Amino acid sequence: MTEPTSAGPTTPPPHRWAILGIIGVAQLMVVLDTTIVNIALPSAQADLGFSTDNRQWVVTAYALAFGSLLLLGGRLSDLFGRRPTLVVGLLGFAIVSAIGGAAGNVEMLLAARALQGVFAALLAPAALSTLNLTFTDPKERARAFGVYAGIAGGGGVIGLVVGGALTEWLSWRWCFYVNLLFAVPAAIGVLTWIRGGRADGHTRIDVPGVLTSAGGLFCLVYGLSNAEQNGWGDSLTISMLVAAAVLLGAFGVIESRVARPLLPLRIVADRNRGGSLLTILIGGCALFAAFLFLTYFMQVNLGYSPIVTGVAFLPLTAGLMVGVGVTNLRLVPRFGARPLVPAGLLIAAGAMAWLAQLDVDSTYASGVLGPIILLGAGLGTAIAPSINAATAGVDPADAGAGSAMVNTCQQIGGAIGAAALSAVFANAVTGYLSDHAPASSQAAAATQAAAAVHGYATAFTVAACIFLAGAVLTPLLLRSGQIAPTEGVPAAV
Repeated sequence: MTEPTSAGPTTPPPHRWAILGIIGVAQLMVVLDTTIVNIALPSAQADLGFSTDNRQWVVTAYALAFGSLLLLGGRLSDLFGRRPTLVVGLLGFAIVSAIGGAAGNVEMLLAARALQGVFAALLAPAALSTLNLTFTDPKERARAFGVYAGIAGGGGVIGLVVGGALTEWLSWRWCFYVNLLFAVPAAIGVLTWIRGGRADGHTRIDVPGVLTSAGGLFCLVYGLSNAEQNGWGDSLTISMLVAAAVLLGAFGVIESRVARPLLPLRIVADRNRGGSLLTILIGGCALFAAFLFLTYFMQVNLGYSPIVTGVAFLPLTAGLMVGVGVTNLRLVPRFGARPLVPAGLLIAAGAMAWLAQLDVDSTYASGVLGPIILLGAGLGTAIAPSINAATAGVDPADAGAGSAMVNTCQQIGGAIGAAALSAVFANAVTGYLSDHAPASSQAAAATQAAAAVHGYATAFTVAACIFLAGAVLTPLLLRSGQIAPTEGVPAAV
């Protein structure tokens, strides 16, 4: 079956809500694996006996493979069809997760994590593009993208809770095995309810585009990860970021000249998509930063265990769901994205400014609970319509590539947030310690705690400024009016 690209009236797929359930499960699995394994790492390290350096690579291997191959994964779903791409992505993810759970040494574990990233890069764009092509009615589309945005934003928190519970009650290995419970039923659902073959008749891949984009994104994610660990002045950080700039610049030139580009530049040239992708980038930056620094604050300053920390983040997810529900169900069909996105970013900026008031005497109830609920509401208000607008109106033949850009902005935003705000945090801590040298050894611990809280507050202040900048820029890019649906979509994708 060839997926048509001509415009015209279409009939919604009869099993579209079942398809939404399948896509939700697939997306939840991908998002879970950005955080679920983090909780299990200390237990895995003790069991397999690997070094702290290798422990960091268990996290980084997934991020590098996922972030660098998203554009290729999106294009493959356009070329070969969303149904086969989803099945391969789901079953491949399940197999390598089983390998990771059965790992007997760190090499096997690292290989499994890298391959998880490969299959996630194949799966995530296919899932989002399937959603984009399935829901064309504005009200139904708003509801479906609200569910997707809620999973994308809240899945990381769920991963913290599930990872902590599995590690504590079963074994760290179940943080890998649990993926089989998601992937296999979802693959059966894809084969049952989703139809669709190639987007068009050709299967030629833009090899120069693949090499420059994958290489550039790899260098960018690696450079940002290295900056988080070793600083911006480290020679490896500098060389990787320079290489990323060169390769991504070459990628842009190549895509403007080849007949069948990996990423058609018309996808990112649209104003609505530009503003939406900027919002998604900013949201990823701030959300990862909130996870990072609040995890430190709750575990180090408040003395919470990993599983209690995960549970403490659940109000953020609740706020996000409320923001998504009110925005996408009630407001997006009537007003579109333009008034909602800056409003959501302003709410999130207020939440970050509130978190910046943390001090050594702050408790969870007094200093964390209110801001994270507000942060979730702001992100839900901004991100849900942005994902909707970023994928709307894309030609069905380019749906995978367009969806891959959404996923890429989420990943790159998270990497930028973790690296840049970690540097802000480190500089603030160093400055505080140099200005507040402890008078005695007994005062050293209190000074260290105060320095850490000062670092968190400074990082949250910078995050608030980033949100404010987004609130100013996005109305200049986004168009007024309702979000235009994707035209020419077949009844079954």
